[in-house]
Order: sequence, then structure tokens, then C-alpha cells
Amino acid sequence: MSRVAYVNGTYVPHRAAAVHVEDRGYQFADGVYEVIAVANGAPIDEALHLKRLERSLAELRIARPFPDRVLRHLMREVLRRNRVRNGILYLQVTRGAAPRDHAFPERPIRPSVVMTARPARRPGRATVEGGIDVITIPDIRWRRCDIKSVSLLPNVLGKQQAKEAGAYEAWMVADDGTVTEGTSTNAWIVTKDGTLVTRPADHVILNGVTRIAILDLARRNGLAVEERSFTVAEALGAAEAFLTSTTSFVLPVVRIDGKPVGGGRPGRFANRLLATYRDHAGEAGP
Repeated sequence: MSRVAYVNGTYVPHRAAAVHVEDRGYQFADGVYEVIAVANGAPIDEALHLKRLERSLAELRIARPFPDRVLRHLMREVLRRNRVRNGILYLQVTRGAAPRDHAFPERPIRPSVVMTARPARRPGRATVEGGIDVITIPDIRWRRCDIKSVSLLPNVLGKQQAKEAGAYEAWMVADDGTVTEGTSTNAWIVTKDGTLVTRPADHVILNGVTRIAILDLARRNGLAVEERSFTVAEALGAAEAFLTSTTSFVLPVVRIDGKPVGGGRPGRFANRLLATYRDHAGEAGP
């Protein structure tokens, strides 16, 4: 079946989907987006994604294109037309199309809205049971990483560097030596006494929806949690390390820059949190 995209009020064949050449998202990265996991035909953590989308739009002073109830309807229609039961839905909102000028358009313009959906599989059993490698790279991004902007060039370069190194992800490191986050994931460690540690949700990281859900699930299950910075050295000496994201859920990190973490094997906390999150998401394991 051919894929279908939603573009500014119209459902069009995916191969023919297009926005105006002077769309500010295309020319200035003047826009925001959400990637939402779908399980059994339902968006996972939908309310959290829409709340974050609203915040990102407000931070960039882009008008909300629709009320949440309309967005929810459009999202489900995109899923239905693409027959996606398990996969991802991509939603992007830009300031819209206007004659090219760095400053905002003087006259109000309509935001551009694009949605696509496709089937996707989570990391398989071998990846989950074997764990993954990450490398560390300098964090060269701007200072408002809390906004889920479509401006992702440093992330793209970092992900490519990880790929070329044979790693799953790259963890970015600030000038003070602390880990900020992955190129498309949040970073976590588990201390020797069993405390989960992840960086606070400040302007240096994106407050991942899966991060938010895992924090809530961990606390509800009686696990100790600290939101604080940690260094690469602390991560290497930790009992466990793992990452979280919409597309990967929870993945154990067993090597950082080629050095083993936690004996080089996935730990019980990562495995437990993955199982807990799958229950939360309504998705069966691999």
C-alpha cells in the first residue's frame, strides 16, 4: 500500500508530499516536531507529546495550528490511512511560508503542519540482551536544547560519527566534562547503591517523553532517582548505564568509548525498566 502524508490540510501520496520553497522550516529550521511511538494502533504517551509540542511552539512564538482535539483526530487519521499499528508518527509544525527574512514575518502567516506515519520495529532481542555501545563527543549545540527544534545538524553529525565508529549512539559531553544527552536519546546511569541518575531537564537537554515516563514509573515502583549531572568517568564506574528514547524505549549501555560498563553486560535495572515501560506502552517484548 502506498504511504500517505498530511500536508497543510490535505492528504497526499507520500512521494508527492511537499511544502513551499520559502517555508521557514526549510530555510531557517524555524519549526518544531514530535516523534510519537505507536503500539497496537494507539500513540504512546500522547498527552506528554502534545504538551511538549505546545511548549516548544510557545518558546518559538509560533501560533498553535489546531487545538489538541483536532491534532489527535488528524494523527489517528494519518495512522488509519497508512494502516500503522506499530511504528512511529512524525508531526512537524513550522512558522510557515513567507518571503525570506531572518526576522519574523510582519503579517500573520499560517503555520505549516506535516504528518507522516510508518511501521517500525523496536530494537530486537539480540540488541536488548547484548546491550549497546556508545561513544562520547563534544556537545557543540546551541543553548536551548530544551526546545524540540527541527535544527538538528549537530545531532546528525554526532549520530554519523557513532555509526562510523560501530556504536549505537553518541553521548554528548559539555565543556565541564558532564554528559548532557545522546544525539537522539537521554542518558542514564545506575550507581553502585542502585540509584538511577539522569541529568536534570534544563536548557541543556531535551526533556524526553520516555525520560519523563521512566522517571514516573521508577518512582512509583519505589526506585531511588536523582536528577543531576554525571561525568563520563562516573558513568564508566557505574553499576549500569542505559539510554531512553521514543524509538528505543530503554536500552542497556554496556560499553562507553570501548570500555565496559557494569562488567560489559546489561543490568537488572535496565531490564526491569524496559519491561515496566513495555507494560505501560501496551507493547509486547521482542
